[in-house]
Amino acid sequence: MAFSCIHTHTVFCDGSDDVETCCRAAYEKGLVSLGFSAHAPIFKKTGLRTTWHLREERLGEYIEAVRAAQKRWEGKLPVYLGLEVDFLSGLMGPADKDYREMGLDFIIGAVHYIVPQKGKPFAIDDSALDMSHGIRESFGADPSGAVEAYWDCLAAMIRAGGFDVLAHPDLIKKNNSPPGGPENRLFVEGDAPYLKRTAAIAALMSQAAVPAEINSGGMNRGEIKDCYPSPGFLKILRKHGVPMVINADAHRAEHLGGHYEEARQFLLAAGYTHTPLFEGRVDGRAVWKNAKL
Repeated sequence: MAFSCIHTHTVFCDGSDDVETCCRAAYEKGLVSLGFSAHAPIFKKTGLRTTWHLREERLGEYIEAVRAAQKRWEGKLPVYLGLEVDFLSGLMGPADKDYREMGLDFIIGAVHYIVPQKGKPFAIDDSALDMSHGIRESFGADPSGAVEAYWDCLAAMIRAGGFDVLAHPDLIKKNNSPPGGPENRLFVEGDAPYLKRTAAIAALMSQAAVPAEINSGGMNRGEIKDCYPSPGFLKILRKHGVPMVINADAHRAEHLGGHYEEARQFLLAAGYTHTPLFEGRVDGRAVWKNAKL
């Protein structure tokens, strides 16, 4: 079948390779298209300093680099310009007006941060130790509070809209086994609270009528043993008719297309028969073509 990747990071944010290297790798691997999705600048809107977001002063350079690649690869590999935009409640999100004014081909909506009522925002996919520190500082060491805050943030982003693809819907599972052993896990996949929240997310995504992604990035980087979302969550998304885009979340050119066969098998096991392929933007709307799995 035809494979693509529109979740790709380069040296402009936390990736290891430049735009041209990624284009060449995608072409050699036989991908039918490639989309770049730098982590959108975050400091001016949130005050957070990170090492993994695109810096504000390099935004124009990033846009120019991808647009130049579009021209160089025209007729050989469709190249698309996007951003992965974080949603932090009350601070920033994909629906912000400035992103619509950039002329992007697509926006990936993502929740990497929990914004607690007390304490500072903290990333849920940093190291398990860092996340445990955030939970201790902001939720009195109660992991259930942090988990609920994550699902609340994800639901708020979906309601706000402004994105074309939902990134790694259960990213919080990356650190579901903090230091101290299984008894300290954040949540139990398949228990009643988990099923309730994932079903609610799937219902919201169905109403939003935009795809989510099945993301092999955690497997590519050796962080987890399956994709985001987990097989059980994937079945719930299928029940609600949410289309699933296969993405590598590539931070290295060699990751493009990585573990796609496993992702394909997860989709088939959940009951999917097709996956959307991005084909650009027309009249302000993302255009997708269904490909048979």
